[in-house]
Amino acid sequence: MTLHVPGPGFRPRAAVAMSKDAASAVLDPESLAAFRALCDLAPFPVLDDLSTPRARSLLADADLLITGWGCPPLDAEVLRAAPRLRAVVHTAGSVRGHVTDACWERGIEVSSAAAANAVPVAEYTLGMILLTGKRVLDRARDYRASRTRGNWLRTPRSVGNYHRTVGILSASLIGRRVIELLRPHDVEVLLHDPYVTDAEAAGLGVERVELPELFARCDTVSVHTPLLPTTRGLVSRALIDAMPDGAVLINTSRGAVVDQEALTDAVLAGRVRAVLDVTDPEVLPPEHPLWDAEHALITPHLAGSEGNEWRRLADLALAETARWASGAGFLHPVRRERLAFLA
Repeated sequence: MTLHVPGPGFRPRAAVAMSKDAASAVLDPESLAAFRALCDLAPFPVLDDLSTPRARSLLADADLLITGWGCPPLDAEVLRAAPRLRAVVHTAGSVRGHVTDACWERGIEVSSAAAANAVPVAEYTLGMILLTGKRVLDRARDYRASRTRGNWLRTPRSVGNYHRTVGILSASLIGRRVIELLRPHDVEVLLHDPYVTDAEAAGLGVERVELPELFARCDTVSVHTPLLPTTRGLVSRALIDAMPDGAVLINTSRGAVVDQEALTDAVLAGRVRAVLDVTDPEVLPPEHPLWDAEHALITPHLAGSEGNEWRRLADLALAETARWASGAGFLHPVRRERLAFLA
């Protein structure tokens, strides 16, 4: 079997491995046409079961897999059926669900669209920081109930975003993007990330602090740390209790990073406000008190790419495919040694 080396004129044979729903969402006709211009793309339907005779036949010829949500694990058995496979281009964020140790042992190159998916999450976070700083959501609710404006000159000085202190928990792709989006605003940004030095934080334009200080000093804390064994319950009762009265906790990461019982207690007491795009479990039981809590906003895990934002994922995957096929390598590679720090 001859393996052609990526470079000028190389046209990889590719197949799409993800759920049918994911393919329908992310790969619109224009994106598929663009992939077909770059690759010899295996005909649809997509591969959502890699054990079938059809899947094994397509895998036998594939140089590259275009993966997405719902891709089955690429384990040793699958890789034995794919002797030519050298690269995986993922059209979503985390590759934990399908890229296995067997892939790294084979030396397969992996790319992820995590950087593209970080954009809408960061935009959601910025919007919520500014809206909660101005108390837009609860003031709109009160306005709807009273149908009167009240004396705006008596607005408490706790309302507003001028010199507000915002804490970012983890300098992840999303955390860094939020920091970037906050730069034009008159806010002070603190960061806690044990892997970021003071010099690196200064380069980001933020102040690096320890975890207790982040929660004690900040008017808003936004959680961007991945859920790992070491981060489960990281946002503890002690940290939540240390937050200033009226402070806001925003979580777009994973629900289990936060001690949800402690947060519920603080929210129900009216001491802390919460914006939760993720919960533990997801979805909360119908009777959970956070659903009707005055100081909680729960959204259905919508911060990530949806609707027309899926096209951004496909565009990044297209660019990565073109780079790899040309021999330039991935611009957004996933490194095995970094997996322990990724979502």
